[in-house]
Amino acid sequence: MITLHLPLAFELLMGKTPMELFVAGRFVMWPILLLVFLALTVVVERLLFIIRENAYRDHEMVEKILEKVEGGDVEGAMVLGKKSKDFIARVLVYALSNKDTSLPNAFIRASNQELARFQQGLATLDTCITAAPLLGLFGTVTGMMRTFGELGAGGDIASKAAGITGGVAEALIATACGLLIAVSALFPFNYLNARLEEARHEVEDASNALELIIKKSEIGNNVSK
Repeated sequence: MITLHLPLAFELLMGKTPMELFVAGRFVMWPILLLVFLALTVVVERLLFIIRENAYRDHEMVEKILEKVEGGDVEGAMVLGKKSKDFIARVLVYALSNKDTSLPNAFIRASNQELARFQQGLATLDTCITAAPLLGLFGTVTGMMRTFGELGAGGDIASKAAGITGGVAEALIATACGLLIAVSALFPFNYLNARLEEARHEVEDASNALELIIKKSEIGNNVSK
């Protein structure tokens, strides 16, 4: 019975405006709309954050900081680093300011603070990606329940065609919207995760370079003594 009305449901959906599709999707479209708003807000904010951080990146400044430390001018390296908005420079400055206490712990604390900035919003976006298809599936179930309810009520099928096709349309719209949100949000989510991993590698590389330089200078001082 349902398969006979699927072409009719598709025909009814074709040419409808987004608002008409939203209404046809019924109540499940409201939480789906909320997910769209959350996902779009996170993606836009995170992309602006990445653009800003990329603009602040200063590889030459980081190299100059390491060169000054290698030359024994730790204070000069810290002064130089404080002028930069590069997140790697901030990590190096914090580590150098606490190198006499615990350089590894200072690196861990500073890197965690910086990487936490790159992680913001990812949990929300991941939730949207997971929840959207589930809401679409929920809409499918409610739409099919509505369709079977119309079929099980008895009477003339022709007179119930609107209710039957309406239930099928509800199921199709909810499923399509849920999948569309999940797929659309998956691409920026993977990009943001890749950017987080890149930032983590950059921090680890800078921390290893600074640690090697400090160890080298300590060995040189011991040899000279």
